[in-house]
Amino acid sequence: MSEPVRLIKKYPNRRLYDTKTSAYITLGDVKELVLKFECFKVVDAKSGEDLTRSILLQIILEEETGGVPLFSCDLLSGFIRFYGSTSQNMLGRYLENNMKTFVDFQQKLQEQSRTMYGSDTASVQADFWNQFLNFQQPAMQNMMTAYMDQSKKMFLSMQDQLQSQTRSMFPGFPPGDSGDK
Repeated sequence: MSEPVRLIKKYPNRRLYDTKTSAYITLGDVKELVLKFECFKVVDAKSGEDLTRSILLQIILEEETGGVPLFSCDLLSGFIRFYGSTSQNMLGRYLENNMKTFVDFQQKLQEQSRTMYGSDTASVQADFWNQFLNFQQPAMQNMMTAYMDQSKKMFLSMQDQLQSQTRSMFPGFPPGDSGDK
């Protein structure tokens, strides 16, 4: 039987109230809930609007500005460019699936390290992750480049088909003329 979702209310004074502990909490406390894999939901105390994503984004923003950033400017710019595009949903699902795979892999690695080396596995894991990421980064870049090239070709093909169908449906209109003058 699963535990009910922990409810956190956000008040107009920007304070967060944890209904489970009946106490005010900070963004740092919410971060701890995330790290402990606890299920929670943040809602506006007045309207009931779900603010969970907004709070999680605040935590990410604080982490990004407070130390070694996880996201480069190029990556963040790329994310911004995907908003409003036809690929936005696909990118979100892609990133979510890859994050789940990465977390699963990390957990399995930790379990295997504990089995092989006991409880002190931090240095072994750090070395392994460095080796893994040095291999993984070029492989992912090549895969994404091939995927983007394929997507571009498919998009151009669809565009050509739509133009062809439009010309056949409206033969009296010259191509590229919208009629606005």
